Amino acid sequence: MSMESQVNAIHPEALTPSREVSVGSTKENEIHDYAVASAHTTDHDSWQQVGLMLVTSFCSGLILSLSNLMLVPLSWGWGITCLVVVGLFTAYSNWVLAEFHFVEGKRFIRYKDIMGYLFGRKMYYVTWTAQFFTLDLANVSFILLGGRALKDINSALSESPLRLQYMIIITGVVYFLFAMVVPNMSSMRLWLGASAVLSLGYIVPLLVILAKDGKSNSNRDYEIRGNTMDKVFNGLDAISAIIVSNTTGMLLEIQSTLRKPAVKNMRRALYLQYTVGLILYYGVSIMGYWAYGSNVSDYLPTQLSGPKWAKVYINFLVFLVNTVSQHVRRSFLV
Repeated sequence: MSMESQVNAIHPEALTPSREVSVGSTKENEIHDYAVASAHTTDHDSWQQVGLMLVTSFCSGLILSLSNLMLVPLSWGWGITCLVVVGLFTAYSNWVLAEFHFVEGKRFIRYKDIMGYLFGRKMYYVTWTAQFFTLDLANVSFILLGGRALKDINSALSESPLRLQYMIIITGVVYFLFAMVVPNMSSMRLWLGASAVLSLGYIVPLLVILAKDGKSNSNRDYEIRGNTMDKVFNGLDAISAIIVSNTTGMLLEIQSTLRKPAVKNMRRALYLQYTVGLILYYGVSIMGYWAYGSNVSDYLPTQLSGPKWAKVYINFLVFLVNTVSQHVRRSFLV
């Protein structure tokens, strides 16, 4: 019998939409007096919707920088090994964490709540702080990348393009307005479908151009550059980037929106993420490194050959997809 079945047998109220955490003891009341109700709709979304959200988060515009960030410091041997090992490890760890949704017959919808329940108030704040800064840095990356996409569009269409700083400000305003229109994760249903279509819309032509450029580029090399110390620290940075890029950092928050049975449906969504999502995300990263070698740009569209309209098209879709992907990370804060 699964843990979720046992919970249902012992505490049927643990899965009711009106209760995020069952309160049944003085100790628990003391621990959770600082926890607030979630702004998200619980027990509402299908596993297909959540799976699409996870795939979209994998296929955001950040993958356009990962060839340079992950594979240039590691090259083929260590790079592919780390991609495979980290991919398997994060897939399994998320599969296990999906059942961590329930502890001692009680349902938790946020990491900070479950850590506070198990280890006390201090760990609650430690977890919140670590999660906040990790996701905040991811949000900053999305804003910078969105500004980079707009900058490339502007440069392609104008002889006197605006400075990157202005594009970053415009991106931040767009993200803010989108957050006002779509208040929580459950409200993203149609947006996620559109984002999935747009992701394929830029990934497919991107892979075609990368294959073309790779065949015509005979001067590429895959040498790891720098002195020994540089190679060590750059390699560790690359491994860290692979780990961060392979997980959302907010599994419980996403899982709380799922319909019953939450554990089974979460694992279905994870299967979708670590098959379809991982193939697309790894595919772009590996193809970019194969096409340009150690000289691959930190933003692939700047290095693509082909007509100007193709670069504008790819950058425009990247900006739109990033708007949705960034909102998934931002929604942790509410």
